Parts: sequence; structure tokens; C-alpha cells
Amino acid sequence: MLSDSEIAQYHDRGYVFPDFKLPADTLAEIRADHDRLLARYPEFRDNCSDLLGFDTGFLNYARNPEILDMVAQLIGPDIALWNMSFFAKPAVNGKKTPWHQDGAYWPIRPLATCTVWIAVDDATPENGCMRFIPGSHKSKTLAEHAVNNDPDYTLNQELDPATYDPAEAIDVTLEAGQISLHDVYLFHGSEVNRSPHPRRGMTLRLMPTSSVYDRAMAAEIHATKGGYNQAKRTIFLMRGTDRSGANDFRVQPAV
Repeated sequence: MLSDSEIAQYHDRGYVFPDFKLPADTLAEIRADHDRLLARYPEFRDNCSDLLGFDTGFLNYARNPEILDMVAQLIGPDIALWNMSFFAKPAVNGKKTPWHQDGAYWPIRPLATCTVWIAVDDATPENGCMRFIPGSHKSKTLAEHAVNNDPDYTLNQELDPATYDPAEAIDVTLEAGQISLHDVYLFHGSEVNRSPHPRRGMTLRLMPTSSVYDRAMAAEIHATKGGYNQAKRTIFLMRGTDRSGANDFRVQPAV
């Protein structure tokens, strides 16, 4: 469980690095599952934005009770998993993720999500670890993003450089198996990986069920800004009940 000071840090700075680490055998399973995914879909070399759309086996990792306990402390006991993704920065030529806010991409109303980022490899400044700007989530608004279809980017929307100061950023240095939790409005990004070491990260996107996953909004975002069409995602009720009464949970997690 998160301590009171860790919960306070999450709300004040927009992120927390819990005292938690996945066991080595779980990490080995995640790596093997990722290898299997790439063998079938080599186009996901840099980024798979919808793991569960291609392999529902990854859902098992989202059922981790310790992770869900921590997320419940931050967003409440009624939790939906609406996405898992895999950001892989291969050694030597791993792509950049531009500075952005996650919420600029997401069809959720009201906008609320805690992202769990699992380090599948050691994440360091040398191999392109994430970078956060502390406190950048506090306004609870989305800053201006421009569409940028640079083929060397993992994502196609980028914050206006006038809205942030990269000198304020911190490096999210994690050992393999460690996790970070961050807010939907937090400014973050990562640099290219020119090192000889890969930097893979798997994410869980968890929202309170008081929010709604809006498929019409997802289709509109895709039509106007391109990128992956999120209208067909499967939403999983992980804990509690649907407080909004409007989410279309298609599959329940195993008991």
C-alpha cells in the first residue's frame, strides 16, 4: 500500500514511485509474451497502443492485487481498465516520445486516469527513460498540442514548447520490475535510445468508473487527429461497480 506521504506526493507532483517490484519470474513472462507478440506483429517494434486488442493474455498482469490496491488509494475503489500498451525502445535506434499529456489522446469524460508504468528493463537517461515535469498536472486542463506525424516519434501529438520548461523535468530512473504511477494531466516524454540496451515499458490505464469511455468521442479524435482508432477498445471492470452506469464493459475479469 502507498503511504500517506506517497499519496500526497502523487496529488502534489502528479506521480509517485512506490516501494514495489515485480518478481523476476513475472518479468520473464512479460518479456516472453512481448517476444511472442512481436513475432506475430513485427509492426509493433516501437509501440503497441492496444495490447489487449491483439493478445488478451496480457490482462493477467493487470489483475495484480497489489497494484490495484495502490491505484484504489489514488482514484477510489471502483476501477476500470480501459487500455494496456507497450512502449519499446529497442537498443541503438529506439524512438522518441514527444512531450505530451496523456489526456490529449483519450476519449474519457470526465477526464481521469492513473497510468501504471511497469519497467520491463532498467530505464535510465542513457536508454531513454521517461521524464516528468513535477506539478504540471495541477491545473487539470489540457494544454495546446499540435499534430506531428514525425516517423521518429512514437506518438503523433506534441505539446506546444511554449507551455513547459524541459529544465524542470526529472528523469524517471527505474530498475526492471519497478513501477511509476502518474496522473492523466502530467507533462511527460522521453528521448531516443542510442544505447546498446533496450528500454521496454508496459502500461496499465485505469480510470474510476465515475468516468465514461466515450466511443463516439474516440472516433472523432481519430477522424480529426489520426493515430490509433480507440473506438473499439474492450473495457474491463477490475473492481467494484460502474458508478457512471454508462460504460459498456464487454468482458469481466476472471475471479
